[in-house]
Amino acid sequence: MIRRYLQFVKPYKWRIIATIIIGIIKFGIPMLIPLLIKFVIDDVINNSGITTNEKFMRLGIALGIALFIFVIVRPPIEFLRQYLAQWTSNKILYDIRKKLYTHLQALSARFYANNQTGQVISRVINDVEQTKDFILTGLMNIWLDCVTIVIALSIMIFLDFKLTLAAVLIFPVYILTVYFFFGRLRKLTRKRSQALAEVQGFLHERVQGMSIIKSFAIEDNEARNFDKHNKHFLERAFNHTRWNAYSFSAINTVTDIGPLIVIGVGAYFAITGSITVGTLAAFVGYLEQLFGPLRRLVSSFTTLTQSFASMDRVFQLMDEDYDIKNKKGAQPIEIKKGNIELNDVSFKYNYNEAKVLKNINLNVNQGETVAFVGMSGGGKSTLINLIPRFYDVSEGEIKIDDTNIKSYLTGSLRNQIGLVQQDNILFSDTIKENILLGRPDATEDEVIEAAKMANAHDFIMNLPEGYDTEVGERGVKLSGGQKQRVSIARIFLNNPPIIILDEATSALDLESESIIQETLNILSENRTTLIVAHRLSTITHADKIVVLENGQIVETGTHQELIDKKGAYEHLYSIQNL
Repeated sequence: MIRRYLQFVKPYKWRIIATIIIGIIKFGIPMLIPLLIKFVIDDVINNSGITTNEKFMRLGIALGIALFIFVIVRPPIEFLRQYLAQWTSNKILYDIRKKLYTHLQALSARFYANNQTGQVISRVINDVEQTKDFILTGLMNIWLDCVTIVIALSIMIFLDFKLTLAAVLIFPVYILTVYFFFGRLRKLTRKRSQALAEVQGFLHERVQGMSIIKSFAIEDNEARNFDKHNKHFLERAFNHTRWNAYSFSAINTVTDIGPLIVIGVGAYFAITGSITVGTLAAFVGYLEQLFGPLRRLVSSFTTLTQSFASMDRVFQLMDEDYDIKNKKGAQPIEIKKGNIELNDVSFKYNYNEAKVLKNINLNVNQGETVAFVGMSGGGKSTLINLIPRFYDVSEGEIKIDDTNIKSYLTGSLRNQIGLVQQDNILFSDTIKENILLGRPDATEDEVIEAAKMANAHDFIMNLPEGYDTEVGERGVKLSGGQKQRVSIARIFLNNPPIIILDEATSALDLESESIIQETLNILSENRTTLIVAHRLSTITHADKIVVLENGQIVETGTHQELIDKKGAYEHLYSIQNL
């Protein structure tokens, strides 16, 4: 896992090395203080071989050098280290999120059907952010603390070797304590992260569906449901906190014993005359330089534990397999005719579930309008979702212009199939930007022309800022009919040879439906058009009507042929009192 993460770090290794070197200088400067104390005590205050004026002169020179180092030299070093560390870590997180977003766009509809949106967002935002600690702590601070310990030990050995041995006496106990506590802490951290993601997933769904909660006046019930998830996270957080507190308590106890041993042994050496008072004072000063980093290492290990748990979740998402893959040698498609052929097509959503579609055979000729009807759950929407490869067939094949669609690059295939759904999503941007999704490089004149063809131009011009009007999240500031016309304008702008209309007017009032239906009739001219509809009045003009029941085709023909047949279609038609 760490090796994989380091692939993102590799392009910035020299910046990290520079940050560590600058950090060593930054942490090394304060280590001059104990030596200054030793100099002042032994060479100035207790030096009986020089006069008082010479003592003041030496003290002034020493303090002058120290002020220059701490006031002039250290501040820019501190700034540079902080800036480099934050710049590098944020750039690495930028790269990870960029790769994750590209990966998310390549995942199939099956993944999004099986995973909460809030949990996916949590991994991309929170978990990626948590891995930043691996860069700042694992790749920078830990090294600096280790170097600080080495420098402190080196100076302490120089001052007095035997006293240094007393200082490192507790090191084995320290190592065993860290090993014991932090193995379990990682598991508890992972569970806490998962519980937090569940809270975010629940919250995301409820915020999106707040109108439902208010319409049924179930705020109290939903508050209880949220409290269950929130309490589950609280329990996980408490477990993590409790074990974390145990670890800090144990580690701090161990690192507090070390200085006591040194002070006791050092005082004995000073009383017996083995070391000077200045040496003892300097040595005591270096105790914090030694045991301070040891305590920080514990905090760093705690932080890294959280970071590793987040890495697990990030790479778990990154390793999510693609259901829809471009086969080797796949080529861009250029649909010239728009003939569609389904041969023995069967499909099931998950491998252990029953088939939703069974042995579908159908030919759609160039320029034909084919409508799919039937009771809800019959497989209509599932069938049309197979054509742009939102899902892949479980058995059989789908051909466009006599070539299996798996032979084409997926992006190229979808770009030439226009899809208008019942609830088309608009992004919280301007109307112009939403239309440009159909073809981002289109000119403003082309956008306006597409809007006119979609019967959208007039209502857009009546809005406060025209094409620059913000539509709000999911187009909340527009009516259903207006949203649908903006969506259709995208299709006109893209101008694909194949159109799929998935219950495009079923959620609209009669007046809006009439306007949209007129627009869709224009859109369908000279294109192969597939329509899923519940309102049979909207598809009586179709060249072919396909009736689906329980995932199978039971009838095919024109409107009049199927009425005369007095079968499943005629039954649906009579139910709607047409």
